Amino acid sequence: MGLFKDSETFEKMLAGFFKLIADTPVIADKLLASNLIVRFRYSDPEVVIVVDCSGDRVDVRPGDRETKEIVDMSMSADIAHKFWFGKVNLMAALTRKQMIAKGPIPKILKLLPAIKPSYAMYPKYLEENGYAEYNVH
Repeated sequence: MGLFKDSETFEKMLAGFFKLIADTPVIADKLLASNLIVRFRYSDPEVVIVVDCSGDRVDVRPGDRETKEIVDMSMSADIAHKFWFGKVNLMAALTRKQMIAKGPIPKILKLLPAIKPSYAMYPKYLEENGYAEYNVH
């Protein structure tokens, strides 16, 4: 069993963080420029979150299994958690199959510099939103 005991906690925590990113113009503007719709599929526990950057604002939709994605990203909740601390190299994780991406991979890689500021935001978000126990990586 991974760090997260139940999908409800992980979904609420990560969706909240994605919404914080969506409300951070320096990151959101670059995400919107990508025009991507990304479905994140997490395991251990099972959670699905769509991040839709195809409109005029970044829309985060936990549990959305209907929207047609452009990119599909699959990984364990623990790998995702480490990623947001800046502890997972995306290329290495893709090579090792710790993360599986389907869709235009170069577009995903181009977003890495855009989301870099979020690595510093993640531990602070955990502390300020009642998830301090997960502030480990």
